Amino acid sequence: MENRLHSLEEYYSLLEQDGLVAEAQIPLENKDRNVTFLTFNSKEVRKETLFVCKGNHFSPEYLKDAVKKGAICYISQEKYELDEFLPDGSGLSYIIVNDIRRAMAKLANYYYNEAWKSLKLIGITGTKGKSTTAYFMKFILDEYLKDQKKPKSAIVSGIDNYDGVINEESHLTTPEAIELHMHFHNAVKSDIEYLSMEVSSQALKYDRTLGVTFDVGCFLNVGEDHISDIEHNSFEDYFQSKLRLFSQCKVACVNIDTDHADRVLEAAKAAPQIITFGLNEKADVYGYDIVKSGKTISFTVRTDSFVKEFKLTMAGLFNVQNALAAIAISTSLSIPVQYIYAGLKKARVSGRMEVYTGKGSKVYVIVDYAHNKMSFETLFQSTKKEYPNRKITIVFGCPGKKAFSRRRELGEIAGKYSDQIYITEEDAGEEPVINICEEIAQHVEKHTKKYAIIPDREEAIREAITNADDNTVVLITGKGRETRQKRGTLYIDTPSDVEYVKKYLKIN
Repeated sequence: MENRLHSLEEYYSLLEQDGLVAEAQIPLENKDRNVTFLTFNSKEVRKETLFVCKGNHFSPEYLKDAVKKGAICYISQEKYELDEFLPDGSGLSYIIVNDIRRAMAKLANYYYNEAWKSLKLIGITGTKGKSTTAYFMKFILDEYLKDQKKPKSAIVSGIDNYDGVINEESHLTTPEAIELHMHFHNAVKSDIEYLSMEVSSQALKYDRTLGVTFDVGCFLNVGEDHISDIEHNSFEDYFQSKLRLFSQCKVACVNIDTDHADRVLEAAKAAPQIITFGLNEKADVYGYDIVKSGKTISFTVRTDSFVKEFKLTMAGLFNVQNALAAIAISTSLSIPVQYIYAGLKKARVSGRMEVYTGKGSKVYVIVDYAHNKMSFETLFQSTKKEYPNRKITIVFGCPGKKAFSRRRELGEIAGKYSDQIYITEEDAGEEPVINICEEIAQHVEKHTKKYAIIPDREEAIREAITNADDNTVVLITGKGRETRQKRGTLYIDTPSDVEYVKKYLKIN
């Protein structure tokens, strides 16, 4: 796919037409220069780059570096004086905008020439289950595409990103607009036909997906999360942000069992077509007769076009809901049922409900990304149902400077359901780990005194496994297979929870 270039004047006109320009300076000699690259990362800047200044930690030093490397114009909500390090700084082009996030989405869509229009796009939102459903879709689509001798599907998720060019561990559930459109472009360039992605409430609220139309938009569920001064200031803001997905999709797939289902279904009318799924017989994709046998979960699905038994070989009874979502999405895309069956049976999600036992040990250790109120409650309920009469030990923490209510919610849930708790580091960022742990502990204490604060995550996991008896299930939550911890403003490489578990269970 050839990336047609646009002039600086064309980018200015694009932003001006949308009412985004507050002030601009583009010297005559720069107007017709083609922009050859777009980025907000000064380390990536090259000649003829359009550089976006964004973020709470943005420093004028980044702009200085970008200009030295060849940026011909900067986009910002703030004007910078550059004469001190650029003798002819008065001649540098700039466009000051009134909404940097909206501007980024517009710029990215334009720079990558609306590459997303050449893809079949699947967008999935919900408080829990987004990653699992996205991966269920990838397994289904890859089974279908393999038979057609076509490239595997792409995925953009909170776990990994794959677009045919890039295969990486992700930092954000939904990337910033410039990175997102780059993934679209890479996928099209790689002859990829389908892309499944998680669409977070933050992405919808802050316009990361602005201007993109999804072939299918899926709403899984909603519970309280991400409520803080720097995320969503109320549940209503969080909920309304998620509902925005329906205004930009052709088909809306809705979980009929979700809380606030009436409001979700009403909002879904913004889409031309609605398909419901769930464990309610009124659903278009209705799941029933759920049976767990050994490591296999079987369930029957009724739709207008088939009645069929499906199987999951991945732990967690709650994953049936995610499977029903994937079935609904697949039917809307006219994926034949045999590929849906084969994909779900093979489906695995890295770091999600991974179950381990050591040689000669009866201790079960489950590694999972559960990190909010809804996913915690579901994980505990499923564990109690699948491992009846066993004690539960949990290792968890909470992130720094966001989703502050999780400290209370997760602390109380863990305290209520656990026999032993280890509170530890989990992307503390710019907050001291010990402060976060102590705040969680205050809420744990409402239910139990059986907890320990161990800031070193590896040591916490070691203690949990070492001290567990043969009648215990150990839950390691929050990080899955992630290989980095956010400390300060940096992501530091660390072993994953899975690596720690294998080490202390002595699994080769």
